[in-house]
Amino acid sequence: MLSRVASSLYWLSRYVERSDGMLRMIKINYASSQDSIQEFTWRSIIKIFSSDDEHELLAIQHDSRAVIEYLLLNRENPNSILNIVTLARENARSVQEHIPKDLWQCLNEYYHTVKDPNLLWYVQKDDPITALDILIRQVMVYHGTSDSAMERGESRSFMKIGKHLERSIQSIDILDIKFSSINGNPDLLTDIAYWKHLLLSIGGYELYLKTYRQGFDVKNIIELVMLNDDFPRSALYSINNIDRYFSRLKSESNIVHYNNLSFKIGRLKSMITYSSVHTMEEQQLHQFLTEIRSELFGIGNLLNEYYFANS
Repeated sequence: MLSRVASSLYWLSRYVERSDGMLRMIKINYASSQDSIQEFTWRSIIKIFSSDDEHELLAIQHDSRAVIEYLLLNRENPNSILNIVTLARENARSVQEHIPKDLWQCLNEYYHTVKDPNLLWYVQKDDPITALDILIRQVMVYHGTSDSAMERGESRSFMKIGKHLERSIQSIDILDIKFSSINGNPDLLTDIAYWKHLLLSIGGYELYLKTYRQGFDVKNIIELVMLNDDFPRSALYSINNIDRYFSRLKSESNIVHYNNLSFKIGRLKSMITYSSVHTMEEQQLHQFLTEIRSELFGIGNLLNEYYFANS
């Protein structure tokens, strides 16, 4: 496979996964803002999903509709859903012969849905949840089509690696930001709504209730997000899948690079597998998460260098 093709498939998948995580996070936070008695802040969302001047954006942190419009439809925001989906579509267009026609049509429809003027009307004048649900359904159709129509070969492996790399980074970022907020407000440790919204934003609320019967506990939340291999958005589940799909790319023509990257993936897998909530707390959670995030970015950088010729 050409490096250009592998790169486009990988980034196509990362962009779609990024949009999925953003949409779900925005939806839960908007619902939370409607239930909040005190003035609601979007500070944590802005920190996670914006690369622009944070000080300027914090001026609108209490205006839910303004923040949602900025994150969804602002052309000047490089991390807006509009721009991310545009990039996903451009990558898919360049490799149409390597993906099923149905998958291309899904992405094309997702792109035109994001550009629909009705979305802006929902955000500004009506119910933003309607706009978010429309877009989330598009992502669900994409995932269903990808899983049912994509051939089980190199193309799918690169897409799966991109998906799980992006997903693990998002889960770690969300966990880190949420726990960092506790430092300035210790009362959040016992705030049930705060932890419920965290779990809802990454799709882990129902599994948490089934797994832990004693109510919300900070240590259990860390364990679910980092170490639960049954949770599709946990760090361990994601790195296991990165390892699984990367192993399918082994080739004698690229064995040195494969072994180097395989070692890095295996080392990260061991770091997470043989950790516990206790060891994370001993090391300090923020430091541990920062180290894991750095390793994930390192894997992405080596993929660029070894497989995508983007070094």
